[in-house]
Amino acid sequence: MVTDQLFRIFPIEGVGSGIIIDNQGHILTNYHVVDHARRLKVTLHDGRTFNAKAIGTDKLTDLAVLKIELNSNSFDGSNNNYDTNYHDNKSIASMPFAKLGDSDILKVGQIVIAVGNPFGLTGGPTVTTGIISSINRNIELEDGVLELVQTDAAINPGNSGGPLVNTSGEVVAINTAKIPYAHGIGFAIPVNTAKKVLEELIQYGKVNRPWLGISTIKITGRIARYYRLPTNEGALVVKVEEYSPAADAGIRPGDIIEEIDDKRIEEITELSSQIKKKKINEKTLLSVNRYGRRFNVSVILENQP
Repeated sequence: MVTDQLFRIFPIEGVGSGIIIDNQGHILTNYHVVDHARRLKVTLHDGRTFNAKAIGTDKLTDLAVLKIELNSNSFDGSNNNYDTNYHDNKSIASMPFAKLGDSDILKVGQIVIAVGNPFGLTGGPTVTTGIISSINRNIELEDGVLELVQTDAAINPGNSGGPLVNTSGEVVAINTAKIPYAHGIGFAIPVNTAKKVLEELIQYGKVNRPWLGISTIKITGRIARYYRLPTNEGALVVKVEEYSPAADAGIRPGDIIEEIDDKRIEEITELSSQIKKKKINEKTLLSVNRYGRRFNVSVILENQP
């Protein structure tokens, strides 16, 4: 809990927003909203409340999928066996769910609306408007680099997991208030990123993604001069995980990866984005520069541990 200048108390933990994505009671939200939660309660727009459980989480993309748990008990009123599970099922099946749009066609300056429940205040959901300030904003988090959409629509604690929608009512991103230094600006996870992980979260409870097993940094002119590197382009390998596909292929710290599958690496994020597009056990060709000697390395990607 925190207090403002008027000593009013606001909850900053334990509340969040979500998006109903189908008629089966699946709800998309942020991973950090449900992380370490012992019990989850969902309040719908009409005031009904349900218990819910997290059926899939992905810390890397900060996404999670919940499922409403229907009451399986029956209520016997006036000798009529009233099956609440049946009626709740019917009610949820007829509930409108959000339409997911296409975040790849977002434009800077486009009007968007953030929907959520900031600070857990009473009175139902709130909306704030703004524009898309930037797209493909790469933010480095504890567990890796996350590609986000930047907006000037107000996003506060409690908005996390709620939708960022366009003027057609389509969800184009999922709001997140996780980044502590985001004062005056908002960040949201592109909906196309969510689409890629939703199916696996529902089916497997986690995301199976291809893994190379290296850590890299972008080569700058200063780094190239200081370490006397043979080139100032590509991704410089600074760490190779033990028993990883990269280690098995003979990649070492100090190697420079210049190409992946004949595609030149100009930005460090291009390497990880290309890996994400591939499948587990798929063969990948890397062009490596080792102290000025260039050669190709074939790597079989594995499931990320």
